[in-house]
Amino acid sequence: MLKKLIVLSVAAMLMIGAASAAVLNGAGATFPYPIYMKWNKIFSQKTGIKVNYQGIGSGGGIRQFTVGITDYGGSDAPMTDKQIAKACKNGGESVYHIPTVMGAVAIAYNLPGIDLRLDLETMVDIFMGKIKKWDDPAIAELNPNEDLPNKNITVVHRSDGSGTTSIFTTYMARSMKWAAEVGKGKAVAWPAGLGGKGNAGVAGLISTNPGAIGYAELSYAIKNDLPVIALKNKAGKFIKPTIDSTSAAAAGALKSKKLKKMVNAGDFRLNLTNAPGDRSYPIVGMTWLLVHKVQKNPAKGKLLVKYLNWILTDGQKYASELLYAPLPKPVREKVLDVVGNIET
Repeated sequence: MLKKLIVLSVAAMLMIGAASAAVLNGAGATFPYPIYMKWNKIFSQKTGIKVNYQGIGSGGGIRQFTVGITDYGGSDAPMTDKQIAKACKNGGESVYHIPTVMGAVAIAYNLPGIDLRLDLETMVDIFMGKIKKWDDPAIAELNPNEDLPNKNITVVHRSDGSGTTSIFTTYMARSMKWAAEVGKGKAVAWPAGLGGKGNAGVAGLISTNPGAIGYAELSYAIKNDLPVIALKNKAGKFIKPTIDSTSAAAAGALKSKKLKKMVNAGDFRLNLTNAPGDRSYPIVGMTWLLVHKVQKNPAKGKLLVKYLNWILTDGQKYASELLYAPLPKPVREKVLDVVGNIET
């Protein structure tokens, strides 16, 4: 009888181990949250493998991945070499940045009936709190055909550590004024405005505050029926964020010898902001899944590799319906090569 109980106990433990191995846990950026939710649902239906993802912001995603709480992290801001070294102390020889899709950071606003255009320097003055009214001469000069209201501007920004903020402030830091006074990164000392948690929080605050302006991933602006600004790009054209203008930005950026060299070397921490090209939207970024090269849990590692291969192949066809741009084929092929090097 005792022998039988031991055998049953071992069998139960093995079943529990197998069940836990069939679940992958991740957390991080809210920027790609809609596409990750869709991917996880479809992948689970196809394979029986459950993939969990919590949208807690890129900063939180990096922290949880670093200490080993999650099987993978999500971030729109690449980890620094120092952060990678810290993460490696908790498992693995190195960290791979696996790009999944590309997205546009839209400048959304709450001024019904107004179709706005802005350039970098005017936007800098708005987000620094120096331009306070919508009928300011600097805005009016860029929008001669619009009847701008004498309404206060309310700036909305992220309150949490955010890769979306990193993409946005990287672009804004092309202004010497912004670079000197605010800087760039996942979190900055904002000169003005209200803070919202996550892309959803920012979009919600813009929706409920007439005269508000803020930045969020494009799908959040569309979901909240918010108009988005046509932004002056490197070529001097006013371009709105779309899938096409996001893809155009990636194509323009990847003409750079520096970025081509990075891709060929398997380093996908690419800056796609202010890309050349008449049709390029200037605030575009990649979003990454963070994974260890050497997986501590072989069973989960094999599931993770399977998941990554799926999202980089069949999964890409679901991106555009949620307003993300699929990865360019040359990049995707190199990323698949790197995924093949993950050791399980």
